[in-house]
Amino acid sequence: MTRQPVKLAAAKQPGWFPRGSARALVSSPAILGAQEFCSIPQRSTADCWESLACRASPLLERRSRVVFALLCNSNGHTDLSFQTGLRGILQDYNWKIQLKSSSTLPVSLTEMKSSMLTAKRPLCTSHSSVDSKEIKKFQLLADKWWDEEGEYSALHSMNDIRVPFIRDTLLSMSCNYHLGNPLSGVKILDVGCGGGLLSEPLARLGASVTGIDPLEDNIRTADRHKSFDPVLAKRIQYKSSSLEEIVEESMETFDVIVASEVVEHVADLETFIKCCSQVLKPEGSLFITTINKTQLSYVLGIVVAEKIMGIVPEGTHEWEKFVPPEELEHLLESNGFSVKTVNGMLYNPLWGSWSWMESTSLNYAVHAVKSGAQGQSGPTDAPSEMDIQQRSATAGTAGTASDITV
Repeated sequence: MTRQPVKLAAAKQPGWFPRGSARALVSSPAILGAQEFCSIPQRSTADCWESLACRASPLLERRSRVVFALLCNSNGHTDLSFQTGLRGILQDYNWKIQLKSSSTLPVSLTEMKSSMLTAKRPLCTSHSSVDSKEIKKFQLLADKWWDEEGEYSALHSMNDIRVPFIRDTLLSMSCNYHLGNPLSGVKILDVGCGGGLLSEPLARLGASVTGIDPLEDNIRTADRHKSFDPVLAKRIQYKSSSLEEIVEESMETFDVIVASEVVEHVADLETFIKCCSQVLKPEGSLFITTINKTQLSYVLGIVVAEKIMGIVPEGTHEWEKFVPPEELEHLLESNGFSVKTVNGMLYNPLWGSWSWMESTSLNYAVHAVKSGAQGQSGPTDAPSEMDIQQRSATAGTAGTASDITV
């Protein structure tokens, strides 16, 4: 009897071996047509199981033994010839499988290399920190990024404190300083860049900026706006990508990572921080601004800001996803970071301006440094206090002019 080749797709489906009685197992259409075979009256039960065993995968062959045992138990008796015949069929099938395996040629070097790369793939690429619900919310506002009086007006004014915070912190850690371009030579990754509100002022300070955002419409808006300035077009590169997607090609690539108003929107914060660590160079800086999870932040950040005053669109934030600074610090330290600064931030909706404050009960900013190789830096690398003040004063003149240019 000639057997027709059968596709094994059904056997690969998860859960194809349903729980329950033996009769339920045999009646399941997922077991490669067992019901169809066994329902033909002209064929014996042993012939049905022979067809099934020859057409099944090794996994199905092993589970056929279980089905047979359950059949025996459920019926209370089984024909001895059927037992002997089925046992012979399974043994013969097992022998064929072993013979086939022994004659298989060794895997190629390409396959071995691919397998090794898969095994060495960073852990965070197996999970995604992107929340699809958040993507849908921001897609409706993709063309509103550069409206300074619109939905993102608070982010525009936040540049007045977050840009100097990033600039001055980096200057205090560096011995190299370029007049007019204080961040020249610094490679910055702006995660969740949106329309480029933070990428552009950092690039005007001389930095080489890569902005990534999972929403393509945001990237199109950012690309279109940077095209108006030839200098920005050379210093900024935008990609429609999540952080996890660039890890493999960007291991320890960036000097600085900026995630401003992002972590309260991610689906998996631990994965997000882990990936930040992987793409950041040793001794590199991570800057985060976000919202604390307090009763005050719920009242002012959601009820007042969204529902009453409409500073941001209703539904922009979810209080459950707000991150306490203690939790964020713990995640950073457990992923090889040393937290250097935690500053409170306050937004004045009447004046539309931001300022620093001691309390972190609402918004706050964090600066953390990734640990590096021992002996990589020393006390002699630190600039003097006078140098820091001089650099900040000179950079502040250039930075102020750049921040108001959009």
